[in-house]
Amino acid sequence: MADRPSPQGTIALQLALAFLAVALAAVAVAAGLTAAFAAADVSGLASRQRTELTTAIAVAAGTAWDRSGRWADADLSPVLGLAARTGTAVQVRDQAGRPVATSPGFGRYAASPQFTKPVLVHGTRVGQVVARFTGGGLGATAAALKTALLRAIAGAAGLAALLALVTGLVAARWLTRPVVRLIAVTRAMARGDRGARAGRVRGRGELTELAAAFDQMADTLDQEEQLRRGLVADVAHELRTPVAILQAGHEALLDGVAEPTPAQLGSLRDEVLRLARMVGDLQTLAEADAAALHPVLRPADLAAVAAEAAGSLAGRFEAAGISVDQQLTPVPVLADAGRLHQVITNLLTNALKFTPAGGRVTVAAGPDGGQAVLRVTDTGPGIPPGELPRIFDRFWRGQRAAGISGSGVGLAVAAELARAHGGQLTARNSGGHGAEFTLTLPLA
Repeated sequence: MADRPSPQGTIALQLALAFLAVALAAVAVAAGLTAAFAAADVSGLASRQRTELTTAIAVAAGTAWDRSGRWADADLSPVLGLAARTGTAVQVRDQAGRPVATSPGFGRYAASPQFTKPVLVHGTRVGQVVARFTGGGLGATAAALKTALLRAIAGAAGLAALLALVTGLVAARWLTRPVVRLIAVTRAMARGDRGARAGRVRGRGELTELAAAFDQMADTLDQEEQLRRGLVADVAHELRTPVAILQAGHEALLDGVAEPTPAQLGSLRDEVLRLARMVGDLQTLAEADAAALHPVLRPADLAAVAAEAAGSLAGRFEAAGISVDQQLTPVPVLADAGRLHQVITNLLTNALKFTPAGGRVTVAAGPDGGQAVLRVTDTGPGIPPGELPRIFDRFWRGQRAAGISGSGVGLAVAAELARAHGGQLTARNSGGHGAEFTLTLPLA
């Protein structure tokens, strides 16, 4: 099997390249703007310097004219020398525009930048100066300054890109470490390691929350797996006894060891009914687990449903010598009346099993704190504190239920049906003796 690329290297490289791309784009924009503004500033500075130099040459030419009073006798060699030292080709013209002095090669620089200034003597114009700036002198200095600025900008851009790459690699590795950890844990779980957890990861914000959510999900899956295994074991255990009794009874009848008396056949029928009840409970529980329970919610009166459920069990309560106290106040809810009847019946049946003869079961319903609440309280022995957290677990049967018939899924089914209605079923021991089960549903 080909080796997979390292997820850390792949993700970190992609993030680092993304950081680098963003940094390069920002540096390119900044460098371009800086270069443009710098070039404009240098060009403006050069233009001002050329203007000032042209003015200085015009002043020098005026001084030379003032000494002689006319251009023919003026000594313009200092003017031409100044222009030569500054890399400028100059031509001095008289008032009529005729050249009176010209720098060597003046005509070759016709395409160069040209500046013109009048020659004034005591406020009177006596001629003009035309300056053309060659590639040397001030022009060369300006070009060299532009080149130096561009090199500095390019160097700074390269350094910024390098820093962005290094910073991106470091930041990417720091950011992707939790993700890499989660990938490793996910692969471990896929290989069957149910105990793999991300644990505490170094990170902030969403990555830390992602790791915590992953561990919570893994814990939930582990619990579900344990429940599934426990369900299979419990079902096998619960089915083993009636199946063994049915098998032994039928073999005894087939071998002639026992006679098919009504009592014998009735015992076998009781075991068949027990199996049927268990299968029905399992089917209801499986439907609830698979979210197949979609109660059809219609307006209903919780008190009326409770009264109907208590009435259906009145004969069993009377036969057991247990009185039923109904404290029912009409309260509207949105519920599936059939499923709600099943929940209340399960609660009443559970109270019937654990209440001794002469005891009392109270069923009360009504509004409470903006919710519809139903309470079923008995005067039995109550629930041991250590068993309260598991009272709604499937197939859980406490020590006091050892001698009482039942499959151990009635309360689990009731809790699932309560959740399907958007409500909650809780249990606690009442103030005196006995247990109290509370069903809370949203008001209609």
